[in-house]
Amino acid sequence: MLLIPAIDLKDGHCVRLKQGDMDQSTIFSDDPAAMARSWVDKGARRLHLVDLNGAFAGKPKNEAAIRKILAAVGSEIDVQLGGGIRDLDTIERYLDSGLRYVIIGTAAVKNPGFLQDACTAFGGHIIVGLDARDGKVATDGWSKLTGHEVIDLGKKFQDYGVESIIYTDIGRDGMLSGINIAATLKLAQALTIPVIASGGLSNMADIEALCEVEREGVEGVICGRSIYSGDLDFEAAQARADELSA
Repeated sequence: MLLIPAIDLKDGHCVRLKQGDMDQSTIFSDDPAAMARSWVDKGARRLHLVDLNGAFAGKPKNEAAIRKILAAVGSEIDVQLGGGIRDLDTIERYLDSGLRYVIIGTAAVKNPGFLQDACTAFGGHIIVGLDARDGKVATDGWSKLTGHEVIDLGKKFQDYGVESIIYTDIGRDGMLSGINIAATLKLAQALTIPVIASGGLSNMADIEALCEVEREGVEGVICGRSIYSGDLDFEAAQARADELSA
């Protein structure tokens, strides 16, 4: 079970939002590269970056901070990034900079042809982010709810050749209210590619519950507010996950 620290970037700072609301952000660090390095030093095996400004603007906005993070961690761990990625040139530029995975969210839903092209051109490097409330997928920084069912889109994107899917319950994100295990498990059971849980991770009980469904295809979990607030000790949680997964 991969515990993946999140570094959400807004105006060059490392922040956390509540339910995707840009007006409800808490700054945790003015030096995202140093923060990234600290998670690596604590045993993280992958990092999750989000260009929040980019997600709302529809184009990269924190590229300088992202490059500093990649320089700080080098090739020691895999880094994945989402937010404002809408064209193949951007994907190529990021992958050339050292990113391992690019996460496509809104563009995957609105422009599936682009996702298909991305999977063809950059096979093994494309992850789809599906953000949902009550089983329905949201787009545009979670501001618009679509009529698409999560599982239907998951199956469609799996056929395109995406590497994995990050499933976020947006009603829980940043709220420390617990992972939506049932919905995450339901999606994982419907697919053959891995699912990464996201949204609401709060304590060790969540980690233990996720480890119980790891064999069903839940590969990891994005760790956000809980590891910054101290509600969850990252090193202890990864050690517990390793123990349960052994």
